Amino acid sequence: MIDGLIAGRLMGDASRRTDKAGRGYTVARVLARNKADEEFIVNVIAFDDAACAALLALADGDALSLTGALTPKVWTDKQGITRPSLDLVATQVLTAYHAGRKQAALGANDTDPD
Repeated sequence: MIDGLIAGRLMGDASRRTDKAGRGYTVARVLARNKADEEFIVNVIAFDDAACAALLALADGDALSLTGALTPKVWTDKQGITRPSLDLVATQVLTAYHAGRKQAALGANDTDPD
């Protein structure tokens, strides 16, 4: 298991699913890029209620950052080209909405008169 932090854009909308035992989880796909501007598809699954809610609140193309356990994978596209991908079990999700709320909360608690 690799602990990871990725940033990218949501591909399509996240979807809520239920396993055979009746437990809910959320799946999504994220398009991320590395420093060489190579694209990676990150297959995301979340079990934590807060992470699930954050993913479901987003729409296609929204920017986000995720933390969790990463597993590297390889897949072959329709042209037969081998491409890298990642599977991520997300434990935390951060969006621009969350960052704005955090900044507002920190600003509201700022008692420095400067």
